[in-house]
Amino acid sequence: MSRISTSSSSEVLRAHCAAIAKEEAVLREGGGKAGHERQRKMGRLPVRERLSLLLDKNSPFFEIGLWAAYKMYEQWGKIPAAGVVAGIGNVEGVPCMIIANDATVKAGAFFPQTTKKVIHAQRIAFECSLPIVYLVDSAGVFLPMQDEIFPDEDDFGRIFRNNSVISAAGIPQFAAIMGNCVAGGAYLPVLCDKILMTKGSGLYLAGPSLVKAAIGQIVDAEELGGAQMHAEISGTVDFYEKDDPSCLKRLRSLIALLPEAKEPEASRVPKETAKPAKNPDGIYDLISFDGQKQYDVRDLLATVVDANSGDEYKADYGKTIVTAYAHIGGRPVGIVANQRLQVRTKKEGIQMGGVIYSDSADKAARFVMDCNQTSLPIIFFQDVTGFMVGRDAEESGIIRSGAKLVNAVSNSVVPKITVVVGGSFGAGNYAMCGKAYDPRFIVAWPTARYAVMGAAQASDTVFAILARARERGDKKATHDELEELRAKVKQSYEEQTDIRYGAAHGWVDAIIQPHETRNILAQVLPYVSRPTPKGHFHTGVIQV
Repeated sequence: MSRISTSSSSEVLRAHCAAIAKEEAVLREGGGKAGHERQRKMGRLPVRERLSLLLDKNSPFFEIGLWAAYKMYEQWGKIPAAGVVAGIGNVEGVPCMIIANDATVKAGAFFPQTTKKVIHAQRIAFECSLPIVYLVDSAGVFLPMQDEIFPDEDDFGRIFRNNSVISAAGIPQFAAIMGNCVAGGAYLPVLCDKILMTKGSGLYLAGPSLVKAAIGQIVDAEELGGAQMHAEISGTVDFYEKDDPSCLKRLRSLIALLPEAKEPEASRVPKETAKPAKNPDGIYDLISFDGQKQYDVRDLLATVVDANSGDEYKADYGKTIVTAYAHIGGRPVGIVANQRLQVRTKKEGIQMGGVIYSDSADKAARFVMDCNQTSLPIIFFQDVTGFMVGRDAEESGIIRSGAKLVNAVSNSVVPKITVVVGGSFGAGNYAMCGKAYDPRFIVAWPTARYAVMGAAQASDTVFAILARARERGDKKATHDELEELRAKVKQSYEEQTDIRYGAAHGWVDAIIQPHETRNILAQVLPYVSRPTPKGHFHTGVIQV
């Protein structure tokens, strides 16, 4: 009977993961067939075809933010991937951050999540010292939402501020204008090291209609800001290209000039020879879609880390968090993972899986400090319901221990990567290196759930608050009305805990298939391990 139940649970999980993968395939189509045809009529390639010409053949592309803006701006239609493709791939053997507008989605206009996605990609590139390639094809700010895109510290202007800071850090930036580049967006390519522009593209602070309205001047787009004008008259453009393929070919040749491209391939791309102890496909039999199934996180880690590479740290203390040294694809890492089994301790007795107790918080904090001492990247595996509560927990100093762990994670200077495999609730999200604690990358399984507390607890809490308000006379409501409100709160929470909601808002970089976890980590670990730039090029006053 248990085998049938396990098999059924595995099938449900696999079906859900397959549905997520199917949705992702649709998102990658961008504006769909009509949008692609529109690009071709203008003599331009769709964004993913541009990527296929730019990136090395058969090299992996780690895409971030595919779910950005998912169901967020439905009054304006669908905005797949927030109208911009971002990710890391190899160009002439050099890992580069690619940020490419998708003009099939609202002409590549910037929505609030578009801006946040680009800024996040820039931050990753800066922290990992990755050259950046911008493929520009955008109508600029989506004007109906300009108040949410234009003015704040994490809005449109921050992109150009980042261009300047990244340049000062000595990280190469390449911009290829392959369509529209208007208004404030025109600053992006001009703040890059090298600028390429294709025939028929436009680069100007104000388009022909706005120029006419502002100063009464009548001028056509090509004369105002065409590629030929900028190549021959303004001198803004470094390379004038006839079309997309020639532009992308030139980009590859320019990136091939970087010192890193001249290194022997063997030194750039370590070959993985180690294998995990357990088949990654076994993950589907280990966990459940609803997150209720108990499992030993060591079995999960055995599908991810190299076989015989694990050295568990303080294995008999603080058992609801597993800490270990290990290797992934031959690279050394530290691991902090929530244990989902119920455990027994000599001092506390039974401890619930997925809950952080004082002893486990203390252990994890000490481990994080030790990884910093030896410069080991840390990978967090989140499946946490939160910190333990109640009289005994408070007497044990749970707040003090939790603060210690949060402090250690906050001040950690080694690269951090977070994998959300199940629940990510409340302060447990913080202690296990949630988005606010600057992991270089944060990825999640389709089973992941984000919230300050579970839906049942949230609805009960809201119900209790409103019921007390009713009794005080602050708000007159019947019992049935309160029950209806409780149901609405629960439904809203359940919708918001879906990982697609979190991915749409940029709380995770990617939703990954569980069996791909090892491959993804092996792919991004070299990025986070790159040395930061040593030299800086600065000038004094330049006469113009």
